[in-house]
Order: sequence, then structure tokens, then C-alpha cells
Amino acid sequence: MNNKKQKRFYMRLILLVLMVGVIVFTIYSNLSKEKSGVLQVGDVAPDFALVDMNGEKHQLSDYKGQGVFLNFWGTWCKPCEREFPIMDKQYQEVKDQGLQILAVNIGESDFVVKKFMNRLGITFPVLIDNNKSVMETYNINPLPTTFLISPEGKIEKIITGEMSEENIKKYMEQILPK
Repeated sequence: MNNKKQKRFYMRLILLVLMVGVIVFTIYSNLSKEKSGVLQVGDVAPDFALVDMNGEKHQLSDYKGQGVFLNFWGTWCKPCEREFPIMDKQYQEVKDQGLQILAVNIGESDFVVKKFMNRLGITFPVLIDNNKSVMETYNINPLPTTFLISPEGKIEKIITGEMSEENIKKYMEQILPK
């Protein structure tokens, strides 16, 4: 009888140790994944390459030395629709001073995006993230989200939500090359 109780005790102890090990591993994995996955001000902006509506490839690292106003958006997003004409107006004023806008659409069709851009008369490069890999790399949620990237390639500011004309102008000036 004692032998059965002893075996049961050891079996329960082994199961308990295994369960604790699995729980500790799961917690550690989730915490370390979140820390490495969330971009913060001061981080180097992850490089990516996407094609614009004209078929031209844009790679973020090609803009080193320029400020990049990296905007993630969707055609269905009303704040995005209100921001775009303002962004384009400000872009016209500073594009010759070393600033680039890269507007990354999240997985919509070329036809829908082109129609949207034509309706608004947008002139800056519009890229489509078809497989949402750039969106995942930059951990985008919600839209619109804008990253201000310095000429050195570092994230200066992360803005979620709609921006006013005054803020857009201020943000663009903030990342102009000195």
C-alpha cells in the first residue's frame, strides 16, 4: 500500500514540475517576443522595400540622409482621407529640402488605391503592402499611424490617429535634414 502511495506522489510531483516548466516557458516567450517586436522612439527603423503605384521600388534605406514621413493608411479610413490632402500640400513645400513621404496602404487592390489617389490628387509615393509584412514589422494598429524617421534612419516619433495641418507641418519640419 505504501509503495502505491509513493509512486502516485512521485508521478504527481513530476507532472507538477512539468506544468510549472511549461507555464514559465510560455510567459518568458511572450514577454521576450513583445519586447523585441514593439518599435519605440530611438530605434532604427526596420528596412523594407515596396513598389509604388507607378511600379517603382522604394526601399527605406535608400532615403538615408532624408527625413521620411512614413504613413500607414487605408482607403476606408476617414481620418486618412482627411489627412492626405494636407500631407500632400505640406509635402509640396518641403520635398526639395530633403523630406520624403512614403504612404503604405495595407493590402488593398491597386485599382481601389489608384482611384482613391486620383480622386484626392495625391502626388507623393503610395506603396501597397500586399502581404502586410511591413505592417506586422512596424506593429501597426490602428490606422492611420505615422512614423517620423530622421535622416539617420532612427524613429523620432510615432503618431497614431488623425493629425491636424499644424501638426503635420510641425512633424515634417522636425525631421528635415539640418
